[in-house]
Amino acid sequence: MGNIKVFALMAGMTALFGAVGAMIGGQGGMIMALVFAALMNVVMYWASAGMVLKMYRAQKITREQAPELYDMVDRLRQRAGLPMPTLAIAPHAQPNAFATGRDYDHAVVCVTEGLLDLVTRDELEGVIAHELAHIKTRDMLLQTVTATLAGAISNLANFGLFFGSQDEDSNPAAAIGMAILAPIAAMIIQMAISRQREFKADAVGAQISGRPIGLANALRRLEAGARAVPMHVSPAAAPLAQVNPLAAHGGGMRKLFSTHPPTEERVARLEALQSEMRMAA
Repeated sequence: MGNIKVFALMAGMTALFGAVGAMIGGQGGMIMALVFAALMNVVMYWASAGMVLKMYRAQKITREQAPELYDMVDRLRQRAGLPMPTLAIAPHAQPNAFATGRDYDHAVVCVTEGLLDLVTRDELEGVIAHELAHIKTRDMLLQTVTATLAGAISNLANFGLFFGSQDEDSNPAAAIGMAILAPIAAMIIQMAISRQREFKADAVGAQISGRPIGLANALRRLEAGARAVPMHVSPAAAPLAQVNPLAAHGGGMRKLFSTHPPTEERVARLEALQSEMRMAA
């Protein structure tokens, strides 16, 4: 997916936000919603890292607290040509990781306690390289903004259902339909952006680590761990994680609208990339 298509999807999500605002307050409501969306993007640009870390209850760490992890990230970020990101650990038993922040100099790489307890060194390198790839391609800001907009659309649609326009010309059926369809539409847009970005981060991360198979093996472990160990985090923040952290909360519609591509397909692509690298060596 090219940057132009991603821009179009983001524009569609913003327009959807405006449509929900119009349902609540007519033209004035639409204008206020669009202004609010713009303000949200500004706030998220400056405060995204702190807000996401709070969602995951993560704490920033220093080299003294985790020297092996710090040195691994330092080595890989040098290979990626990036400044040293801030490191954080989230107190979750589920193995997972994510990156956030507004730019190279304010990036954060976060891993869960469960990840550090589960994976091998090669697998951990693959996971870290994947997150550094998100930073290198500036995906962490894009995904944070889309996550925030998706959550705001859902909340605004629900607000409109219960506290929407009371004009005689208002249509209760339309309000109910918007409350149901707007969050689904936002989720679909978020899914379209996130899925392609994960594939790209896998490929770039494999180049950074030099061992695609490490990430492939890690993804298998993370997928199994996510299904077995629940993680309580906002659905809007779930796309930031390396694998779907809500996999243990059931299937049905959640699986249908997963913001992550199938792990089996990600692993297959990484294994093919590993074969290509061996042939080229």
